[in-house]
Amino acid sequence: QLQLVGSGGGLVQPGESLKLSCVASGFSLKDYQVGWFRQAPGKERAGVRERDGISCISSNSGSNRNYADSVKGRFTISRDNAANTVYLQMDKLEPEDSGVYYCAAGPRCTVRSSSGMAYWGKGTTVTVSS
Repeated sequence: QLQLVGSGGGLVQPGESLKLSCVASGFSLKDYQVGWFRQAPGKERAGVRERDGISCISSNSGSNRNYADSVKGRFTISRDNAANTVYLQMDKLEPEDSGVYYCAAGPRCTVRSSSGMAYWGKGTTVTVSS
């Protein structure tokens, strides 16, 4: 059974950090581009298209990484192929970063659109509040 499981969300104060993990089972994650997408608070019932691209990493070595302008310099995406896992290190968190974060795998990942992703994990909630 193909499955992605995202975890690591929580409640933190502005300026703090979180590290999200996306673990794949039933398939080799290294063969896919992987991205993190965020669904803003209040849009939990919205569909996949309402999810904003946060970061993408290329397949295999992960040498190409892209970020939304709002998180550049604060978030870092990485992958551990041996662990079949992709991570999102989030530093200097801001209240605007709050939302449900979803990891996804597909043939083509771009932070401009979620349409290129084939497999989606369940979301993990990030809340940044003082």
